[in-house]
Amino acid sequence: MNLAEIRREYARAVLDVPHVDADPFAQFARWINEAIAAEASEATAMALATVSPDGRPSCRVVLLKGHDRRGLAFYTSYRSRKGNEIAANARVAATFYWSELERQLRVEGTAEPLPEATSDAYFASRPSGARLSAIASPQSAVVAVRAALEQAYADAAAPYGDDVARPPHWGGYRIVPDRFEFWQGRANRLHDRLLYLPCADDAWTISRLAP
Repeated sequence: MNLAEIRREYARAVLDVPHVDADPFAQFARWINEAIAAEASEATAMALATVSPDGRPSCRVVLLKGHDRRGLAFYTSYRSRKGNEIAANARVAATFYWSELERQLRVEGTAEPLPEATSDAYFASRPSGARLSAIASPQSAVVAVRAALEQAYADAAAPYGDDVARPPHWGGYRIVPDRFEFWQGRANRLHDRLLYLPCADDAWTISRLAP
């Protein structure tokens, strides 16, 4: 298979300033809801990029667990690689890609910890197995064999059962955006790209970018 010959033409929709909301948070809500309604694969999945103190970038997929005008929420271990990198440099970027809708959405901003009560409420909503995993797994640390993880899980399950409280090293972050880019695939690679940047009085400017 020649990878250079793999390509796809986009012709599903157009994206122009008259078609979008002046508020990027409202436009974001519209697109995420349309992705969910279209049953896009992992509609809430976003690639989250962070940077280490020495400038090494890293990226992984996490799940969006909430959004409003304050930002986008996700949850993880504060001791994970992403947690340590956010502690050192709170600047992050996230990308959503919905192939079914031929759309991409990029968000840049600053990550801040969610209130403990918010993290507690979300943690309590998780299945008991997922809560136990958050306790048992030393996320991002080297483990010798999978059996060690399974033993740690069993050890965590013994005292807790189904009554698992959120450990202090696990919780949520909110990405507070200062840049949104909405991308719609178009024919001949002349894609539509609309950039939102903040300006005065909580308003946002919208610019078209070349593809």
